[in-house]
Amino acid sequence: MNEPVKKSRLLRLKVQGENACFTRPEMKVERVSYDVMTPSAARGVLESILWKPAIRWHIEEIHVLKPIRWESVRRNEVGSVMSSRTSHLYVEDQRQQRAALLLRDVAYTIHARFEMTDKAGSDDTLIKFQEMFLRRAERGQSFNQPYLGCREFAARFEPVFHDQPLPEPIEYSSDLGWMLYDIKHDNRADKRNLHFCTDSCCPLFFRARLDHGRMIVPSIDSEEVRS
Repeated sequence: MNEPVKKSRLLRLKVQGENACFTRPEMKVERVSYDVMTPSAARGVLESILWKPAIRWHIEEIHVLKPIRWESVRRNEVGSVMSSRTSHLYVEDQRQQRAALLLRDVAYTIHARFEMTDKAGSDDTLIKFQEMFLRRAERGQSFNQPYLGCREFAARFEPVFHDQPLPEPIEYSSDLGWMLYDIKHDNRADKRNLHFCTDSCCPLFFRARLDHGRMIVPSIDSEEVRS
């Protein structure tokens, strides 16, 4: 019999920023954001504060704290990446101007837990990493700058402790359609009955809905998550 997965208690983090862009993968040329932060973007913020081989983050809910506002901009981007066979890249020759539909003045509360992985050591415990995460979040510490979808959109963050009132989400409900859940970076998707996904990078999607500002994120092994 398999041992039950050891998960942390629910941890909550408030994140906010001036702009965000959680890019829809189906938009090949212009950047267009989802209406709401994606689970993969939320996981990225948490991992920037605390990442260890011994733990794996799982997003359970994302609450939207400010009205969804849009901003259209044009940005300069580099149209190629530097090859390993060359030591230089002429930006002026590769510069492209593209339109982007961004979110403006955003704030979210991320509700998440982490589980212990098979790489956890004998002295690794749930309490140890819970306290480490809350301590680092309270002090504003991170391994790298958390961002909201794109690296230029830095995120400010702070923990929401259980003795504090929960930030109130907006009173807005909507069917958000199919949303990117995460990218699976191996070919073991068949363990989740996703036998038709054999690529090394397998995008996963789920049907997202905002209910009074709250988006419930299903478990990765749920039937709601599809490739």
